[in-house]
Amino acid sequence: MFRDPARAALRAYSDLLGTDLTGLRPLLRQATARGGVVGVALGDRREVRAFGPVHPGQVFELASVSKPFTATLAAALHGAGHLDWDWPLARLGGPLRGLPPYITPRALGTHTAGLPLHPARVMLTTLTRFHDPYGGMDPAAVVASARRWARPGGRFVYSNLGAGLLALAAAHAAGEAFSAPGYGRALERWVTGPLELGVGLEGPGQVTAPPTGFGPLAGAGGLFGSADDLLTFGGALWAGLSPTAWTELTRPPGLPPALSGVAPGWFARGALRWHDGTARATRTALGIHTGRGAVAAVLVRGGLPLLGERGGVTRLLLGLLGEL
Repeated sequence: MFRDPARAALRAYSDLLGTDLTGLRPLLRQATARGGVVGVALGDRREVRAFGPVHPGQVFELASVSKPFTATLAAALHGAGHLDWDWPLARLGGPLRGLPPYITPRALGTHTAGLPLHPARVMLTTLTRFHDPYGGMDPAAVVASARRWARPGGRFVYSNLGAGLLALAAAHAAGEAFSAPGYGRALERWVTGPLELGVGLEGPGQVTAPPTGFGPLAGAGGLFGSADDLLTFGGALWAGLSPTAWTELTRPPGLPPALSGVAPGWFARGALRWHDGTARATRTALGIHTGRGAVAAVLVRGGLPLLGERGGVTRLLLGLLGEL
């Protein structure tokens, strides 16, 4: 007899989370039409299902779901006294000297440093180097671009440039090289290593081919991982096993009306903290219900177009966690 994998998965998710999710079947089928992995967890229980030509442990590009990892690294360094959310980055010295004082870790983590989505040159390289739009930059160029384009005022403007700079600054604060590999080493030492996660800058066996190159902005979208990695990460944050700044919500001017606030590395909608992402051939989402401790992760094939299908991934995540 024909068995609908979407129906079966939603029944399993419903049993685990204690709520009826079967109405999400159209969203689940749409989001995973090209293949993907969707998982939910609550406490020590989890349910991870694969759809299409992938397996449950498949490694995906995490795209902008990298940003919560970068913010968690910054939170760990803040807790250890290596940086402060509200210090000007210039106080860290070295390659960060000369940045304006309103560029702080908090401003970068909440997209309120006035920086654009991308460095200006990416408007060209997105066309000329589709899979490697940031590859022509080096860390010094990231700092120079931030120095040129940052604006005071605290208005929300979503920025890969800002998140990438935060990752580089965190690497420097951790005593690592001011580079994407330095960020990777700092992340492993302070976050992914202690949590025993497989998340990192390299993703053997990843679904997307070729992966998107983030160059020196790796902290904005250059990590790889599996659904199990994301569920473990989210559960550890909720349980207090790793530092997080998601309780420090703000509602800056310019925030989209669908959001109730923003915290370093996270969007907020009610009790939900979440982030989604789109790479050249991958769409991702991670969410944590801060009241119940439920976690959901969605990793699917097919990154473009940026509209339509991408919104379906986010709606699916919100629905799984009861915030649709």
